[in-house]
Amino acid sequence: MAKLKIKLVKSIIGRNKDQIDTVKALGLKKIHSVVEHEDNPAIKGMIRKVIHLIEVEEVK
Repeated sequence: MAKLKIKLVKSIIGRNKDQIDTVKALGLKKIHSVVEHEDNPAIKGMIRKVIHLIEVEEVK
């Protein structure tokens, strides 16, 4: 399975609670923090919800 590198590029200040909770559930805490997750439907759904706050890159 492929891995995804997810980076928080915009602040979560002023966002609705669902978006803040989703960013935290992905493991992102501060701007420019980066995490890696396996590519699966649950992670894809979380990414889709906060795509305007993050950058996603596929890692081989």
